[in-house]
Amino acid sequence: MVVFLPAWTLVYWQAWVFIIVFMGLVMASSAYFSIKDPALIKRRKKIEPAAQKSSGGNSTSFMYILLCCHAVLAGLDHRFGWSQVPAGICLLGDGLVVAANAIWLISKKENSYAGSAIKVYEGQKVISSGPYALVRHPNYAGDLCWCWASRWRWVPGGAGAFCMMIPMMVWMIHDEEMFPQEGIGGV
Repeated sequence: MVVFLPAWTLVYWQAWVFIIVFMGLVMASSAYFSIKDPALIKRRKKIEPAAQKSSGGNSTSFMYILLCCHAVLAGLDHRFGWSQVPAGICLLGDGLVVAANAIWLISKKENSYAGSAIKVYEGQKVISSGPYALVRHPNYAGDLCWCWASRWRWVPGGAGAFCMMIPMMVWMIHDEEMFPQEGIGGV
């Protein structure tokens, strides 16, 4: 609805393809982790006190608000015809959505402690295998891929979202790096 109401039409194939691709990926990864790692699902759903003490909770909320604003702008762009994005570019953006979700899935599969809050869990260890051998914060690499996807999916909204989300990710990474890591095995 966030996209279709401002567009004032349901005849918006780019939005439908995006929704189908994204929701399909979310449902598939949720089903996978519900079977293979239900503890990860439980940790990610839980609101932790640590999230309230760090700016990470605030910056994550701001990113969600920014994504909603981006969707509204995309709908308005479609309604008023402000820009014309070739179909191939939209589909390339959808491919990047798939890549972002693959990065998120692989990083969560490798690190079952990847939660929605900055917190040290009992038995948690520093992960240095899989994507963590290449990138310190692979979830944010997925977020960056997502930003590029949004940049290529809908113009001009994507450019603004991309430019604003990068500083938010840097802020969130900084919060994680500054969080005391006592109790994590391997530190």
